[in-house]
Amino acid sequence: MEGLNYIAASIAVLGSALAAAYGNGQVISKTIECMARQPEMAKELKSTMFIGVGLIEAVPILGVVIALLLIFL
Repeated sequence: MEGLNYIAASIAVLGSALAAAYGNGQVISKTIECMARQPEMAKELKSTMFIGVGLIEAVPILGVVIALLLIFL
């Protein structure tokens, strides 16, 4: 049963990394699209994008924490 903890931990990290990559891609893609449509809003859009990307990057960190809990507890 010890091996199942490692499999569960790897699935947690993989899932969170894939979700964050997809989310970051969507946020950046839509921001660039909006900048192309309204160049005068580029500064505001860029700052909002960085906040969104920062929040999305919390997902893999939580995945790693869950993986560590599964392995060591």
